Order: sequence, then C-alpha cells, then structure tokens
Amino acid sequence: MLYIRPAYQARVATSLNYYAMRSRCLFPLLILPVMLSIFSCSTIPDHVSAVKPFQKEKYLGKWYEIARFDFSFEKNLDNTTAVYSLNADGSIKVVNRGHSTVNGAWKEITGKAKFVGADSIAMLKVSFFGPFYGGYNVIAIDKDYKYSLVCGNSLDYLWILSREKGIPEDVKTKYLDLAQNLGFNTEKLLWIKHDK
Repeated sequence: MLYIRPAYQARVATSLNYYAMRSRCLFPLLILPVMLSIFSCSTIPDHVSAVKPFQKEKYLGKWYEIARFDFSFEKNLDNTTAVYSLNADGSIKVVNRGHSTVNGAWKEITGKAKFVGADSIAMLKVSFFGPFYGGYNVIAIDKDYKYSLVCGNSLDYLWILSREKGIPEDVKTKYLDLAQNLGFNTEKLLWIKHDK
C-alpha cells in the first residue's frame, strides 16, 4: 500500500466528501473506502505479528505454494511457485509462476518486495503494479526455513508455502491451528496441485 500519514488520509476524505456534495454525485462517496484503503499504512492485520528475528538470506530461493485463499491474480492456477532473490538496492525480487487450468499455459509475473521496517522483522510490502503495494507478512516459519505461513494486510489473504511440493502433516496442522486462532477462515484454503 502507499504510505501516507493519517493527517493526509483525513484531507482525502474531506475533499472527496466536499466534491460529492458539490456535484450531487454518489460516485465519490462510493470510492471513498477504496481510496482510504489505498492510502492506508497497514500492511498486516492489527492482531497478527510478523516473525522476528527474521533472516532474509535464508528465506531467498524457491517456494512451492501448498495452499492459499483464492483471489483474482491467482485464479485457476495450480503448480504455483514463488522465487525470491536479492536486488542490488536491497529490495527483494519476486517471481510468481503458475500453470493455468483453463488453457494450459504458464503464467509468470515479476515484482518487488521491501521491508516495512527493519529487515529482521518479516513484515514486507510487495508490488507487481508500479507504486501500489500490498502486505506480505511471514507469520510463522520453522527453524530451517523450509515451511512458512504468510498473510497479507487483511484476513482475506493467506498462504502456506514449502520448499518441497508437500508439507508434513504436523506442520500443516500447526499452521492451520495458528491461522484459525488468529481469525483466518481456513476452510477457504485451496490446496494446490504440483504435478507439472
């Protein structure tokens, strides 16, 4: 998300409301929640904590998506992976890849992730579309950095990742229990095939 101080959020809201009254048009009032969410500083749900201490070098490399909440950018994709590498400027290059179950084509998109604060805290913002960033937060990881639980900036985004095409049952249970306790509806998870 874009980072704009709360004082400016209030100015945006006031300006949009004023415009709506002058133009007698409801459209600005309808987009107000969208605008405020774009200008929000939050990249992690209020009651969720990112992993710390976090070792970014150990997190780099390839991850298999074991499960996810479905959303438009990954609709109808299986065999989904993410590869993370370090950019020269210290940001992280993100390459997401998946196989379409509709037309059989491989799809790939490249983005950039940046730490919100210190790189020892696994709270990042990631962008695939210019200046617009979304939250990427590692909220659980094993000591060997083989399995991770990741969420976005709200309870609508959740991923279980693994260095392998599967995940041990005990790790799966642990991550599901943690996610449920934090308020994520784990019944919405899609379990991803890796057969390509």
